Order: sequence, then C-alpha cells, then structure tokens
Amino acid sequence: MSERRREVLDTIHRAAAPVGVAELAAHLGVHPNTARFHLEALVRDGVLERVPDAPSGPGRPRVGYLARPGLARGGARRYRTLAEILLGHLSTTSDDPTEAATAAGRTWGAHLVPRPAPFHETTRDEAVDQLTAMLDDLDFAPEPVADAQGATDRVRLRHCPFLELAEPHPDLVCPLHLGLMQGALTEIDAPVTVTALEPFAEPAACLAHLSPSPDR
Repeated sequence: MSERRREVLDTIHRAAAPVGVAELAAHLGVHPNTARFHLEALVRDGVLERVPDAPSGPGRPRVGYLARPGLARGGARRYRTLAEILLGHLSTTSDDPTEAATAAGRTWGAHLVPRPAPFHETTRDEAVDQLTAMLDDLDFAPEPVADAQGATDRVRLRHCPFLELAEPHPDLVCPLHLGLMQGALTEIDAPVTVTALEPFAEPAACLAHLSPSPDR
C-alpha cells in the first residue's frame, strides 16, 4: 500500500464519523479527484465501504467513507513478529533457505503483476514499466536507471519496506525480493530479467540489475 493510501486510511480510522471526499481532500491538501481516487481504490480492496447520508434536500445525498467492520485498527498489528517467526521457520527447516525464499518470491511476483493479453509480446519498456509499478505498489520507491545508450539496465530501490527484517535476515529477505522481480518478469514473458539484487549498492539504495532474458 502506498504512503498516500495509508495516509487516507489512517484519516478514516481516526475520524468519529464517515468522511466525505471534500473533507478528506481539505484535510490532506489534495484535489477532491485525488481523494476520491484513493477512497475508491480502498473500497475496491474491501478495506472501506461507502455510507450515504440520509437525504436532506434535492440532489444526491453526500457519500461518506468508513472502515469496514472488523478491519478497524484496534492496536498495533504484530506483523513483524509473525514475519520473524516465518523467516526463522524457513531458515531452520529448509535445506536451502536462500533458494526457498527466492522461489517463494518468484511465485508471489507472478501473482502480483497483471498478465498480458493473449498473443501480446511484451517490450522491454513495458516490462520495466510493469516491474516499476509493482515495486512502487510495494513501497520500494523504484527509480529506473539508464545506461549510456539510454536503455534501462538497473532499477534503484530507494526504500526497503522490510528493512527491519532485511538487516537480520539478508540471506532470506533479499533473495525473496529478487524472486519477486524475477517472477513478475517471467509471468509477462519479458525480454529482460533481474539477474542480481545488490543490497545497499549506494548509501541509500539497493540496485536491481537487468539483463536480457535467456529465454528470449
């Protein structure tokens, strides 16, 4: 979930009553269309629901947005603890934990990227765009980097959403990230793949290195 969408959700959770588009836009300092876009996306994700006001005159009643029952935040979620448990289990039960993490990442990468239309041949630019979109949705803050010829040969990952786990478990988390990217590109039959993920190649970023796919 993007930072902006998380901010929208936090605002809804803190409100005492359903929040309207104009109210949210004013609170966040954004255009009402931008507020509506994020609200409707959260409705599609099943996180929010629309709540129309009672009619009070001519015209359509105001529509507010409310967190779905059972999904409100009742306190801190212990997802990190759960992730630590699963990573610890993987590291002690697999003969090759690194490969197991990479394979899990490939499976999820294929699930997270939209499949191309039948008979569509994905171009390099399309592949980079779809990979970047997936990474952006996962909060990696990706930035494509071009070589001297102008072709993207790296993707700079300026934010690690799992940094607290990557530091104690680099042998699992970084391969999982690599697998996510490889799985996504394989799913769309891209002419490129990610051959390596270089953790902290720069002071504030990791680098994913792109190369032509051996299958194309």
